[in-house]
Amino acid sequence: MRKVVIATANPDKFHEYEEMLKPLKIECLSERDIGFSCSIEETGSSFQENSFLKAETVQKYTNLPVIADDSGLLVDALNGLPGVNSHRFAGENATYEDNTNKLLTLLKPLNLPKYPAHFICNITYLNGAQIINVEGKLSGEIILTPRGNNGFGYDPVFLVKGSNLTLAEMSDEEKNNISHRHNALMKLVEALR
Repeated sequence: MRKVVIATANPDKFHEYEEMLKPLKIECLSERDIGFSCSIEETGSSFQENSFLKAETVQKYTNLPVIADDSGLLVDALNGLPGVNSHRFAGENATYEDNTNKLLTLLKPLNLPKYPAHFICNITYLNGAQIINVEGKLSGEIILTPRGNNGFGYDPVFLVKGSNLTLAEMSDEEKNNISHRHNALMKLVEALR
């Protein structure tokens, strides 16, 4: 079985990768599995720069192939915020709830009929000198009242385009079949073939 390190300290994100890569018979190793415990500062100005930075840092620590991503939410009415700062939108140690509350606090006074938004996921795969970079997108809109208990991050306020469900109202399987991460990962799988 092939092994790949998933360069993330986020257990929710690692679980998503593990589930999506299972059919490909790829064993996913976490940063903890390889003894990597350094914090990687995301200093890039784009999702692509940050995903490459993570992959490069972890690959220097191990000789195994690495998959790293950077993802986030872009809201049209906020000129693309929270963007690359999605996971620390409300501050460096913000919780999912803190970030969502800040987002809703900024949107409510705008009083718009809809708040179009999309999730972006940029994935970098590094295996020695081989570099593959792909991006996936999921479109929808932000709702002002959270719904659902599944998922994480902004999932309870993200209404998926063409659906009456938020990501937090979908099962893991439903979400994994349409998510921005899934869309990017499917492009990566195709590129690896």
